[in-house]
Amino acid sequence: MSGGTRSYEMARRLASHGHEVHMITSWRKPTDRKGWFEQQLDGIHVHWLPVPYSSHMSFRERLQAFSHFALHAGNRAISLGGDVIFATSTPLTIAIPGVLAKWRLRVPMVFEVRDLWPELPIAIGELHNPFLKAAARLLEKYAYRNSACIVALSEGMADGIVSSGYPREQVHVIPNGSDLVLFCPVNGAGKAFRSKIPNVEGKPLITYAGALGTVNGVGYLTDIAAAALKIAPELRFAVVGKGKEYKFIRQRAKALGVLGLTFFMFPSVPKNEMPYVLAGSDVAISLFIDLEPMWANSANKFFDALAACKPVAINYGGWQAKVLEQSGAGIRLPANDPMLAARMLADWTTARASLQKAGIAARRLAEECYDRDKLSTKMETVLLTAIQSGGGKTH
Repeated sequence: MSGGTRSYEMARRLASHGHEVHMITSWRKPTDRKGWFEQQLDGIHVHWLPVPYSSHMSFRERLQAFSHFALHAGNRAISLGGDVIFATSTPLTIAIPGVLAKWRLRVPMVFEVRDLWPELPIAIGELHNPFLKAAARLLEKYAYRNSACIVALSEGMADGIVSSGYPREQVHVIPNGSDLVLFCPVNGAGKAFRSKIPNVEGKPLITYAGALGTVNGVGYLTDIAAAALKIAPELRFAVVGKGKEYKFIRQRAKALGVLGLTFFMFPSVPKNEMPYVLAGSDVAISLFIDLEPMWANSANKFFDALAACKPVAINYGGWQAKVLEQSGAGIRLPANDPMLAARMLADWTTARASLQKAGIAARRLAEECYDRDKLSTKMETVLLTAIQSGGGKTH
Protein backbone atom coordinates (compact mmCIF):
# COMPACT_ATOMS: atom_id res chain seq x y z
CA MET A 1 0.00 0.00 0.00
CA SER A 2 1.02 3.64 -0.23
CA GLY A 3 1.92 5.61 2.88
CA GLY A 4 4.05 4.74 5.88
CA THR A 5 4.96 1.08 6.33
CA ARG A 6 6.88 1.21 9.62
CA SER A 7 4.48 -1.07 11.51
CA TYR A 8 4.53 -3.66 8.73
CA GLU A 9 8.32 -3.57 8.43
CA MET A 10 8.84 -4.01 12.17
CA ALA A 11 6.14 -6.69 12.45
CA ARG A 12 7.42 -8.89 9.63
CA ARG A 13 10.92 -8.81 11.07
CA LEU A 14 9.63 -9.76 14.51
CA ALA A 15 7.71 -12.62 12.91
CA SER A 16 10.84 -13.77 11.06
CA HIS A 17 12.63 -13.90 14.45
CA GLY A 18 10.10 -16.48 15.62
CA HIS A 19 7.61 -14.29 17.50
CA GLU A 20 3.85 -14.64 17.07
CA VAL A 21 2.73 -11.23 15.87
CA HIS A 22 -0.88 -10.06 15.61
CA MET A 23 -1.52 -6.69 13.99
CA ILE A 24 -4.86 -5.00 14.69
CA THR A 25 -5.50 -2.32 12.12
CA SER A 26 -8.10 -0.64 9.90
CA TRP A 27 -9.18 -1.37 6.34
CA ARG A 28 -9.76 1.94 4.57
CA LYS A 29 -10.59 0.80 1.04
CA PRO A 30 -14.23 0.41 -0.07
CA THR A 31 -15.62 -2.98 0.98
CA ASP A 32 -18.94 -4.71 1.68
CA ARG A 33 -17.49 -6.27 4.84
CA LYS A 34 -18.98 -4.98 8.07
CA GLY A 35 -16.81 -6.59 10.73
CA TRP A 36 -13.38 -8.03 11.41
CA PHE A 37 -11.62 -10.22 8.86
CA GLU A 38 -8.15 -11.78 8.93
CA GLN A 39 -5.19 -12.37 6.64
CA GLN A 40 -1.76 -13.93 6.94
CA LEU A 41 0.83 -11.58 5.46
CA ASP A 42 4.57 -12.29 5.64
CA GLY A 43 4.18 -14.18 8.89
CA ILE A 44 1.93 -11.53 10.48
CA HIS A 45 -1.61 -12.33 11.65
CA VAL A 46 -3.42 -9.21 10.38
CA HIS A 47 -6.83 -8.34 11.83
CA TRP A 48 -8.67 -5.82 9.66
CA LEU A 49 -11.62 -3.67 10.73
CA PRO A 50 -13.28 -1.67 7.91
CA VAL A 51 -13.22 1.99 8.98
CA PRO A 52 -13.79 4.69 6.33
CA TYR A 53 -10.93 7.18 6.55
CA SER A 54 -9.33 9.76 4.31
CA SER A 55 -7.03 12.74 4.67
CA HIS A 56 -9.81 14.67 2.93
CA MET A 57 -12.00 14.25 6.01
CA SER A 58 -12.48 17.08 8.46
CA PHE A 59 -10.70 16.90 11.80
CA ARG A 60 -13.99 15.95 13.50
CA GLU A 61 -14.67 13.16 10.98
CA ARG A 62 -11.16 11.76 11.45
CA LEU A 63 -11.59 11.89 15.23
CA GLN A 64 -14.82 9.92 14.88
CA ALA A 65 -13.03 7.31 12.75
CA PHE A 66 -10.22 7.02 15.32
CA SER A 67 -12.72 6.64 18.16
CA HIS A 68 -14.72 3.99 16.30
CA PHE A 69 -11.59 1.95 15.74
CA ALA A 70 -10.42 2.41 19.34
CA LEU A 71 -13.69 1.11 20.77
CA HIS A 72 -13.49 -2.13 18.78
CA ALA A 73 -9.72 -2.73 18.75
CA GLY A 74 -9.45 -3.14 22.53
CA ASN A 75 -11.84 -6.08 22.65
CA ARG A 76 -10.09 -7.67 19.70
CA ALA A 77 -6.73 -7.43 21.45
CA ILE A 78 -8.18 -8.92 24.64
CA SER A 79 -9.58 -11.88 22.69
CA LEU A 80 -6.14 -12.62 21.22
CA GLY A 81 -4.12 -12.55 24.42
CA GLY A 82 -0.35 -12.15 24.25
CA ASP A 83 2.70 -11.19 26.27
CA VAL A 84 2.96 -7.50 25.38
CA ILE A 85 0.76 -4.83 23.81
CA PHE A 86 2.43 -2.48 21.35
CA ALA A 87 0.35 0.62 20.58
CA THR A 88 1.67 2.96 17.91
CA SER A 89 0.40 6.54 17.62
CA THR A 90 -0.81 8.74 15.89
CA PRO A 91 -3.59 9.09 16.73
CA LEU A 92 -3.46 9.28 20.52
CA THR A 93 -6.78 7.44 20.71
CA ILE A 94 -4.85 4.23 19.97
CA ALA A 95 -3.86 4.35 23.66
CA ILE A 96 -7.47 3.54 24.64
CA PRO A 97 -7.57 -0.04 23.28
CA GLY A 98 -3.92 -0.47 24.24
CA VAL A 99 -4.48 0.36 27.90
CA LEU A 100 -7.73 -1.63 28.00
CA ALA A 101 -5.95 -4.75 26.74
CA LYS A 102 -3.01 -4.12 29.05
CA TRP A 103 -5.18 -4.17 32.16
CA ARG A 104 -7.46 -7.02 31.12
CA LEU A 105 -4.58 -9.25 30.06
CA ARG A 106 -2.23 -8.05 32.83
CA VAL A 107 0.63 -7.56 30.39
CA PRO A 108 2.84 -4.51 29.73
CA MET A 109 2.11 -1.94 27.06
CA VAL A 110 4.82 -0.28 24.98
CA PHE A 111 3.64 2.99 23.47
CA GLU A 112 5.19 4.39 20.28
CA VAL A 113 5.04 8.12 19.57
CA ARG A 114 5.32 8.86 15.85
CA ASP A 115 4.19 12.49 16.19
CA LEU A 116 3.94 14.79 19.18
CA TRP A 117 0.17 14.72 19.42
CA PRO A 118 -1.73 16.88 20.45
CA GLU A 119 1.01 19.52 20.09
CA LEU A 120 0.91 19.44 16.28
CA PRO A 121 -2.86 19.72 15.71
CA ILE A 122 -2.93 22.51 18.30
CA ALA A 123 -0.01 24.31 16.62
CA ILE A 124 -1.62 24.23 13.16
CA GLY A 125 -5.03 25.21 14.49
CA GLU A 126 -6.87 21.94 13.81
CA LEU A 127 -7.49 21.35 17.51
CA HIS A 128 -8.77 24.62 18.95
CA ASN A 129 -11.72 23.65 21.14
CA PRO A 130 -10.59 24.19 24.78
CA PHE A 131 -12.43 21.08 25.97
CA LEU A 132 -10.87 18.88 23.25
CA LYS A 133 -7.43 20.33 23.96
CA ALA A 134 -7.74 19.46 27.64
CA ALA A 135 -9.09 15.98 26.83
CA ALA A 136 -6.22 15.35 24.41
CA ARG A 137 -3.60 16.35 26.97
CA LEU A 138 -5.23 14.11 29.58
CA LEU A 139 -5.20 11.23 27.12
CA GLU A 140 -1.52 11.89 26.39
CA LYS A 141 -0.66 11.67 30.10
CA TYR A 142 -2.89 8.61 30.46
CA ALA A 143 -1.06 6.84 27.63
CA TYR A 144 2.37 7.64 29.04
CA ARG A 145 1.43 6.73 32.60
CA ASN A 146 0.26 3.28 31.52
CA SER A 147 3.34 2.48 29.44
CA ALA A 148 6.14 0.23 30.65
CA CYS A 149 8.33 2.19 28.23
CA ILE A 150 7.92 4.49 25.26
CA VAL A 151 9.44 4.45 21.77
CA ALA A 152 10.03 7.85 20.15
CA LEU A 153 11.00 8.39 16.53
CA SER A 154 13.45 11.21 17.22
CA GLU A 155 15.34 12.89 20.03
CA GLY A 156 13.01 15.88 19.73
CA MET A 157 10.01 13.66 20.31
CA ALA A 158 11.80 12.03 23.25
CA ASP A 159 12.40 15.46 24.77
CA GLY A 160 8.70 16.27 24.43
CA ILE A 161 7.76 13.04 26.19
CA VAL A 162 10.23 13.63 29.02
CA SER A 163 8.96 17.21 29.47
CA SER A 164 5.60 15.71 30.42
CA GLY A 165 7.25 14.05 33.42
CA TYR A 166 7.95 10.60 31.98
CA PRO A 167 11.31 9.03 33.03
CA ARG A 168 14.03 9.61 30.42
CA GLU A 169 15.56 6.17 30.98
CA GLN A 170 12.31 4.55 29.85
CA VAL A 171 12.22 6.39 26.51
CA HIS A 172 13.91 4.66 23.55
CA VAL A 173 14.63 6.48 20.31
CA ILE A 174 14.11 4.27 17.26
CA PRO A 175 13.79 6.41 14.13
CA ASN A 176 12.13 5.41 10.91
CA GLY A 177 14.56 3.22 9.03
CA SER A 178 16.05 2.74 5.60
CA ASP A 179 15.33 -0.46 3.71
CA LEU A 180 18.75 -1.17 2.22
CA VAL A 181 17.53 -4.08 0.09
CA LEU A 182 14.33 -2.59 -1.32
CA PHE A 183 16.00 0.71 -2.23
CA CYS A 184 19.33 -0.70 -3.38
CA PRO A 185 20.38 1.47 -6.37
CA VAL A 186 20.08 -0.32 -9.72
CA ASN A 187 21.21 1.25 -12.99
CA GLY A 188 18.34 2.05 -15.30
CA ALA A 189 15.63 1.41 -12.68
CA GLY A 190 14.27 4.94 -12.97
CA LYS A 191 13.79 5.08 -16.75
CA ALA A 192 10.08 4.26 -16.59
CA PHE A 193 9.36 7.07 -14.16
CA ARG A 194 11.39 9.63 -16.08
CA SER A 195 9.65 8.61 -19.30
CA LYS A 196 6.40 10.01 -17.84
CA ILE A 197 7.90 13.52 -17.78
CA PRO A 198 8.17 15.37 -21.11
CA ASN A 199 11.49 16.90 -22.14
CA VAL A 200 13.36 15.69 -19.04
CA GLU A 201 16.33 14.15 -20.83
CA GLY A 202 19.56 15.55 -19.39
CA LYS A 203 17.68 17.80 -16.95
CA PRO A 204 17.72 17.60 -13.12
CA LEU A 205 14.57 16.11 -11.60
CA ILE A 206 13.60 17.07 -8.05
CA THR A 207 10.92 14.80 -6.56
CA TYR A 208 8.62 15.05 -3.58
CA ALA A 209 7.09 11.65 -2.78
CA GLY A 210 4.71 11.56 0.15
CA ALA A 211 1.57 12.91 1.76
CA LEU A 212 -0.03 16.12 0.53
CA GLY A 213 -1.54 17.25 3.80
CA THR A 214 -1.74 20.68 5.39
CA VAL A 215 1.41 20.24 7.47
CA ASN A 216 3.46 19.09 4.48
CA GLY A 217 3.23 22.45 2.77
CA VAL A 218 3.96 21.05 -0.70
CA GLY A 219 2.38 24.12 -2.27
CA TYR A 220 5.75 25.77 -1.54
CA LEU A 221 7.29 23.56 -4.22
CA THR A 222 5.09 25.23 -6.85
CA ASP A 223 6.53 28.59 -5.76
CA ILE A 224 10.05 27.20 -6.09
CA ALA A 225 9.22 25.85 -9.55
CA ALA A 226 7.85 29.24 -10.61
CA ALA A 227 11.01 30.97 -9.38
CA ALA A 228 13.20 28.37 -11.10
CA LEU A 229 11.40 28.95 -14.39
CA LYS A 230 12.94 32.44 -14.40
CA ILE A 231 16.50 31.59 -13.39
CA ALA A 232 16.95 27.86 -14.09
CA PRO A 233 14.28 26.68 -16.55
CA GLU A 234 16.06 23.35 -16.95
CA LEU A 235 14.94 22.21 -13.47
CA ARG A 236 12.06 19.73 -13.38
CA PHE A 237 9.83 19.04 -10.38
CA ALA A 238 7.64 16.01 -9.67
CA VAL A 239 5.11 15.37 -6.91
CA VAL A 240 4.05 11.79 -6.21
CA GLY A 241 1.35 11.45 -3.59
CA LYS A 242 -2.17 12.11 -2.44
CA GLY A 243 -3.83 14.13 0.28
CA LYS A 244 -6.07 16.97 1.26
CA GLU A 245 -4.09 19.61 -0.67
CA TYR A 246 -3.74 17.75 -3.98
CA LYS A 247 -6.23 19.96 -5.82
CA PHE A 248 -4.85 23.14 -4.25
CA ILE A 249 -1.31 22.28 -5.33
CA ARG A 250 -2.41 21.42 -8.84
CA GLN A 251 -4.44 24.62 -9.19
CA ARG A 252 -1.58 26.72 -7.82
CA ALA A 253 0.91 25.14 -10.20
CA LYS A 254 -1.48 25.85 -13.07
CA ALA A 255 -1.97 29.46 -11.97
CA LEU A 256 1.80 29.95 -11.78
CA GLY A 257 2.25 28.57 -15.28
CA VAL A 258 4.43 25.60 -14.38
CA LEU A 259 1.97 22.67 -14.41
CA GLY A 260 2.83 20.35 -17.27
CA LEU A 261 5.82 22.53 -18.21
CA THR A 262 8.33 22.06 -15.40
CA PHE A 263 6.05 20.80 -12.61
CA PHE A 264 4.31 17.42 -12.78
CA MET A 265 1.96 15.56 -10.45
CA PHE A 266 1.39 11.81 -10.14
CA PRO A 267 -0.79 9.66 -7.87
CA SER A 268 0.70 7.86 -4.89
CA VAL A 269 2.30 4.47 -5.48
CA PRO A 270 2.73 1.36 -3.28
CA LYS A 271 5.96 1.24 -1.30
CA ASN A 272 7.44 -1.45 -3.54
CA GLU A 273 7.20 0.94 -6.51
CA MET A 274 8.83 3.86 -4.71
CA PRO A 275 12.41 2.69 -5.47
CA TYR A 276 11.74 3.28 -9.19
CA VAL A 277 10.44 6.79 -8.51
CA LEU A 278 13.53 7.69 -6.51
CA ALA A 279 15.87 5.96 -8.97
CA GLY A 280 14.57 8.27 -11.69
CA SER A 281 15.08 11.39 -9.56
CA ASP A 282 18.23 13.45 -9.05
CA VAL A 283 17.17 14.98 -5.73
CA ALA A 284 14.56 13.90 -3.18
CA ILE A 285 12.88 16.74 -1.32
CA SER A 286 11.07 16.73 2.03
CA LEU A 287 8.86 19.67 2.97
CA PHE A 288 6.87 20.99 5.92
CA ILE A 289 5.12 24.23 6.71
CA ASP A 290 7.25 26.70 8.66
CA LEU A 291 6.39 25.39 12.11
CA GLU A 292 9.10 24.51 14.62
CA PRO A 293 7.15 21.65 16.30
CA MET A 294 7.47 19.81 12.97
CA TRP A 295 11.25 19.73 13.30
CA ALA A 296 11.07 16.66 15.54
CA ASN A 297 9.40 14.63 12.78
CA SER A 298 10.86 11.41 11.38
CA ALA A 299 9.63 11.45 7.78
CA ASN A 300 9.66 8.13 5.88
CA LYS A 301 10.58 9.87 2.65
CA PHE A 302 13.83 11.09 4.25
CA PHE A 303 15.02 7.55 5.01
CA ASP A 304 13.85 6.12 1.70
CA ALA A 305 15.90 8.75 -0.13
CA LEU A 306 19.00 7.92 1.89
CA ALA A 307 18.66 4.21 1.09
CA ALA A 308 18.14 5.02 -2.60
CA CYS A 309 21.48 6.89 -2.67
CA LYS A 310 19.75 10.20 -3.39
CA PRO A 311 20.78 13.66 -2.20
CA VAL A 312 18.14 15.16 0.08
CA ALA A 313 16.82 18.72 0.24
CA ILE A 314 14.62 19.84 3.14
CA ASN A 315 13.12 23.20 4.13
CA TYR A 316 13.05 22.81 7.93
CA GLY A 317 15.48 22.68 10.82
CA GLY A 318 15.97 20.20 13.62
CA TRP A 319 17.80 16.91 13.77
CA GLN A 320 17.41 16.01 10.08
CA ALA A 321 18.98 19.31 9.02
CA LYS A 322 21.92 18.63 11.35
CA VAL A 323 22.35 15.10 10.02
CA LEU A 324 22.40 16.31 6.41
CA GLU A 325 24.90 19.06 7.21
CA GLN A 326 27.23 16.79 9.17
CA SER A 327 27.14 13.93 6.66
CA GLY A 328 27.11 15.99 3.47
CA ALA A 329 24.06 14.05 2.26
CA GLY A 330 21.90 17.08 1.54
CA ILE A 331 21.03 20.73 2.02
CA ARG A 332 18.54 22.83 3.94
CA LEU A 333 16.49 25.24 1.85
CA PRO A 334 14.90 28.42 3.23
CA ALA A 335 11.35 27.92 4.46
CA ASN A 336 9.88 31.10 2.95
CA ASP A 337 12.12 32.27 0.12
CA PRO A 338 11.31 30.33 -3.07
CA MET A 339 13.72 32.34 -5.22
CA LEU A 340 16.67 31.59 -2.95
CA ALA A 341 15.58 27.95 -2.74
CA ALA A 342 15.46 27.77 -6.55
CA ARG A 343 18.96 29.25 -6.81
CA MET A 344 20.32 26.77 -4.27
CA LEU A 345 18.78 23.82 -6.14
CA ALA A 346 20.04 25.14 -9.48
CA ASP A 347 23.60 25.57 -8.17
CA TRP A 348 23.55 22.18 -6.44
CA THR A 349 22.22 20.18 -9.37
CA THR A 350 24.61 21.91 -11.78
CA ALA A 351 27.59 20.71 -9.74
CA ARG A 352 27.19 17.06 -10.75
CA ALA A 353 30.26 15.87 -8.85
CA SER A 354 28.99 17.46 -5.64
CA LEU A 355 25.54 15.94 -6.19
CA GLN A 356 27.01 12.47 -6.73
CA LYS A 357 29.11 12.86 -3.59
CA ALA A 358 25.98 13.77 -1.61
CA GLY A 359 24.22 10.67 -2.93
CA ILE A 360 27.07 8.44 -1.80
CA ALA A 361 27.02 10.10 1.62
CA ALA A 362 23.25 9.49 1.80
CA ARG A 363 23.62 5.75 1.21
CA ARG A 364 26.48 5.56 3.73
CA LEU A 365 24.29 7.29 6.31
CA ALA A 366 21.50 4.79 5.67
CA GLU A 367 23.85 1.84 6.07
CA GLU A 368 25.63 3.08 9.18
CA CYS A 369 22.79 4.71 11.15
CA TYR A 370 19.36 3.77 9.82
CA ASP A 371 19.49 0.15 8.68
CA ARG A 372 15.95 -1.08 9.32
CA ASP A 373 17.17 -4.58 10.19
CA LYS A 374 19.29 -3.19 13.01
CA LEU A 375 16.49 -0.91 14.22
CA SER A 376 14.01 -3.80 14.30
CA THR A 377 16.44 -5.74 16.51
CA LYS A 378 16.49 -2.77 18.87
CA MET A 379 12.67 -2.74 18.86
CA GLU A 380 12.66 -6.45 19.69
CA THR A 381 14.93 -5.79 22.67
CA VAL A 382 12.61 -3.03 23.92
CA LEU A 383 9.58 -5.33 23.75
CA LEU A 384 11.35 -8.23 25.48
CA THR A 385 12.61 -5.91 28.21
CA ALA A 386 9.07 -4.64 28.76
CA ILE A 387 7.84 -8.23 29.16
CA GLN A 388 10.56 -8.93 31.72
CA SER A 389 9.57 -5.79 33.63
CA GLY A 390 6.12 -7.22 34.38
CA GLY A 391 2.60 -6.33 33.25
CA GLY A 392 1.41 -4.00 35.98
CA LYS A 393 4.05 -1.28 35.85
CA THR A 394 2.62 2.21 35.67
CA HIS A 395 4.48 5.54 35.70
